[in-house]
Amino acid sequence: MPGAGRDRYFDTLRAVALVRVVTYHTFGWAWCGLVFPSMGIMFGLAGTLMAKSLQRPAPGVLKGRLRRLLPPFWFWGLFVVLAMLIHGWMPGWQIVYWIVPLGDPPGNAWGQQAWEILWYLRTYLWFVLLSPLLLRVFRLAPLPVLLLSLAPVLALTFLWTPPDGRFGSALWDLSTYLFCWLLGFAHRDGVLRRLSPALVAALSLALLGYGAWYAFAHQAEYGTYDLDENPLAQAFWSAGYVLPLMWAKEHRRIDFAWLSRFPRLDRTVTVFNARAVTVYLWHEIALVLAVPLIDRFWDVPAFEEYLPLGSEWFLFGVGWCLLAVFVLTCGWAEDMAAGKKPRLIPGGRAATMAE
Repeated sequence: MPGAGRDRYFDTLRAVALVRVVTYHTFGWAWCGLVFPSMGIMFGLAGTLMAKSLQRPAPGVLKGRLRRLLPPFWFWGLFVVLAMLIHGWMPGWQIVYWIVPLGDPPGNAWGQQAWEILWYLRTYLWFVLLSPLLLRVFRLAPLPVLLLSLAPVLALTFLWTPPDGRFGSALWDLSTYLFCWLLGFAHRDGVLRRLSPALVAALSLALLGYGAWYAFAHQAEYGTYDLDENPLAQAFWSAGYVLPLMWAKEHRRIDFAWLSRFPRLDRTVTVFNARAVTVYLWHEIALVLAVPLIDRFWDVPAFEEYLPLGSEWFLFGVGWCLLAVFVLTCGWAEDMAAGKKPRLIPGGRAATMAE
């Protein structure tokens, strides 16, 4: 889904967010979320696209979103579920969440690294289903509703701890990223355009400051300052980070049109966006398979002598090579889900905005 009609600024943010996700899951660096809170950015981008789509009747929009999300998920899940069954997993009725992930799909410990990332799809799906109502409420009083959207995560942190399990996990994730999703609405409706630079800077710094303070002040409680382990810190840091990114898009008219002067980079951004679901779903499997593959390299004397087989950076590189194979061999599922002709590598010719 390249060039013409696409918002290359948002496309680039999404591509960088995906690279950061793979990087974090390779190295586990706690500071990654502070440098670039990928999930908050991705929910913000999804929110603005959802608000744009809801200019059409909601039932058709929801049907289209489900059609584009679920088939690639089913295709990926077929391999994961079969692999877990082979390794002794016996599911109960909860296997229905592998059909529609309104709750976390079940699995065994053997396949945990593959299926534990599905919280994002579950949260995205709930935001999509709730968006017609959320957008209506947001438009009643945009700025007050946007600011109040941080209240749920504060309430869950200080007033009421939700129960463990699927319901509690869903509440935590929805409350953590609600501000970012509504921020997408604010961008689409032109609310951010009317805010002054001073107000945006003050609000952003306040949100970032509180999020950083809470993360570092509660390291002992959470065992780390990693935002992924601390919902309140994640919510405020992501809110403060995504706000100026969205505001700058409208106020500064950023479009990243310069990408067209670098065809390879432009094509890379295009591939990441056209294969975003594929990259997200398959990257953990690529990293898992990279380990036994590298183990075989040790049996080759030249590889053992000249390649940094024990380096995490080498694992990172091999993981990306395997992920590229998955994109080439499995990415067509996204084309089919979108009602398009399957393509080996997207971006061969101009396309218009599909959202």
